[in-house]
Amino acid sequence: MPADKSPVHYFVDTNVWLYALIVNNDAQKHQIAAEIVRGANVVVSTQVINETCVNLLRKANLSETQLYDLIVAFYAKYEVIATEAQVLLRASRLRAHYSLSFWDSLVVASAIESACNILYTEDMQDGLIVEGQLTIVNPFHTLA
Repeated sequence: MPADKSPVHYFVDTNVWLYALIVNNDAQKHQIAAEIVRGANVVVSTQVINETCVNLLRKANLSETQLYDLIVAFYAKYEVIATEAQVLLRASRLRAHYSLSFWDSLVVASAIESACNILYTEDMQDGLIVEGQLTIVNPFHTLA
């Protein structure tokens, strides 16, 4: 049987976006995160866009014009998944099975619903495979 040739889809969590978008004292994390978000087949949810925007307003003092342009860029460059009933219901099942927080379960459910293979985040268990489909990867785990 031939190997599966379907492209790998990556879901990127808020913390990775913040490292990619804010140049700070951690140049290694910035470089790794920036490379991840430049990749093909990147998926993001409306929840992650909201979290990223509010943090950029607080931490990077983005202007409303810059924020507007960022939101436009998210929708132009990436696949965006909305938090619909199906995502909320799957998140509930995931919380019961994997003991995830409310917000983390929404991220994981969004990634699974959008057929992602990898979820890049530093906030969850590195290497955890969820529902046999999604692998959680901390892209910064070797930087300790």
